[in-house]
Amino acid sequence: MTADANPHVFDATAETFQDEVLQRSLQTPVLVDFWAEWCGPCKQLGPVLEKLATEYNGAFVLAKVDVDKEQQLAAAFQVRSIPTVFLVKDGQLADGFPGVIPEGTLREFLKTHGIEPRAGAEPPAPVDEAPVDPHAEVVRLRHEVSEKPEDDALKLDLALALLRTGATAEAEQLIDALPANLATDDRTERARAHLRLVAAAKDAPAADVLEAAIAADATDLRARYLLAVQRLLGGREEDALEHLIEMLRRDRQYQDGLARRTLIDAFRVVQDDDLVGRYRRRMSSLLF
Repeated sequence: MTADANPHVFDATAETFQDEVLQRSLQTPVLVDFWAEWCGPCKQLGPVLEKLATEYNGAFVLAKVDVDKEQQLAAAFQVRSIPTVFLVKDGQLADGFPGVIPEGTLREFLKTHGIEPRAGAEPPAPVDEAPVDPHAEVVRLRHEVSEKPEDDALKLDLALALLRTGATAEAEQLIDALPANLATDDRTERARAHLRLVAAAKDAPAADVLEAAIAADATDLRARYLLAVQRLLGGREEDALEHLIEMLRRDRQYQDGLARRTLIDAFRVVQDDDLVGRYRRRMSSLLF
């Protein structure tokens, strides 16, 4: 992950930060990407950020901070996990987000802050639509896997389709058997996020019991968390995100940041980029 080949991407250090990030942001917004060479999710997000920096043709620049080499900067920004991205604009910290987010959500994040591709920028690549019928997709992918049993990417596709049909046990077996090169794939991360939500919902009280608990005590964050997970798995995504945001608002540190971690998992599994973008901004406003 080097910045040498891209004129809109550069490596930031503690010595150069004042001039290359803070002063530069008075003219051009700067995204600051805190990453590390050993970080799998960083290697997913980094190329997408670099691609957008090229595509936006100087509408923003990307400053990459290696946290292993620049521990002072990471500490100054209170970076607790990587990747973490901050937007610096007009010499000040304007917004930020932790973790990997979809490209569509990144575009929405930039648009929210008035950052649009400049003239001459490359058009965005078309986005493939999700399969309409996951059951039909399972049938198709089972056939393809039987024809190409050595194709691990097909097995990952099958696992994702199985998750959409509720066949979590088989999906988990396929995911656990994936080779190392697919273990940090964005789709694998999405599948594991889904499995974590399923595990959290297992043996949880019924929704009406949880609703009653919250009505009796709005500070019952455990009940709110379990209800949010149930809502998320049941397709009531905005309701789920609202409960998680309320958890974060009430206690950011509850169970080592459970609300933040669950929001990140939710952002991975929710397919509505506009909805994710809206709640990611609300999460950022609470965290930063």
